[in-house]
Amino acid sequence: MNNLKRLIAAISLTSGLVMPVSLMADVDPNLPDYVRASGVSGNLSSIGSDTLNNLMTLWAEEFAKFYPNVNVQIQGAGSSTAPPALTEGTAMLAPMSRPMRQSEIQEFEARHGYQPTELPVAVDMLAVYVNRDNPIESLSLPQVDAIFSATRRCGAEANVQRWGDLGLTGAWANRDFTLYSRNAVSGTYGFFKDNALCGGDFKSSINEQPGSSSVVQGVTESINGIGYSGIGYRTSGVRAVPLAAADGAPAFEATSENAASGDYPLARYLLIYINKHPNRELDPVTREFVKMVYSKQGQEVVDRDGYVTLPAALAQRVLEQLGIE
Repeated sequence: MNNLKRLIAAISLTSGLVMPVSLMADVDPNLPDYVRASGVSGNLSSIGSDTLNNLMTLWAEEFAKFYPNVNVQIQGAGSSTAPPALTEGTAMLAPMSRPMRQSEIQEFEARHGYQPTELPVAVDMLAVYVNRDNPIESLSLPQVDAIFSATRRCGAEANVQRWGDLGLTGAWANRDFTLYSRNAVSGTYGFFKDNALCGGDFKSSINEQPGSSSVVQGVTESINGIGYSGIGYRTSGVRAVPLAAADGAPAFEATSENAASGDYPLARYLLIYINKHPNRELDPVTREFVKMVYSKQGQEVVDRDGYVTLPAALAQRVLEQLGIE
């Protein structure tokens, strides 16, 4: 575990998710303003998470205000594309919606002689979406598991096959589910499998989608649809269902406040991995991009895109660990 991971762990709370104890529902006024540095030019490449694609694009636009001559290239096919790109040097930034697996870290370390550096840059709420006309009021995670999985490891007694099994009546009683899921290259797929399915297996009837927006689009177009993706992809055609951690427990909406308090059960860090040699400074372009992400302007972008921002204390400690002033 590198120093940054120890830092994050030291200010985390339990529940199986690595979360700081003082997440911000709004932008922390104590975050520093970003100030343009001199002598920054060249290229900046990012390969990785689809969930982070919008956020990376917005950060790139903000960065261009300070450095219009820096060429930023962003690819967002899925989190599994990030580790090999960082390892092989085809990307300077590797955004991921899940932590790197041990095998991915080992491959990087075998090539470079040290581990990649993990940066928590925002907090996402993984939402369970239904069509906007669906009247379901809330779901528990065991119910979500019974809807999406063939294994029901979260404790549901019976398979859930139609909306009537969840208490809906009238025309909804006999409607089957149309299930939408990310594909296996996605970090969102892995997070949902681990945390909403308790590590179980998806049903064979799921419709795997290449991106978060296509999951939401599928649910929008299907009255019976249900799917999951990051909260940043919510549209007027869908509704994020309030979730309860257990049957009979209170359900909480996917809001910044509920993520910050720890009440929303499917919150997670969004991460960027970088190649930081332990005895060398970062290259100027990467350094300034990271510094901007942890500034007031960078976290205002996080807030604007619908995610939960980071507190100034965490931002300061991360920058100190990176040797960035």
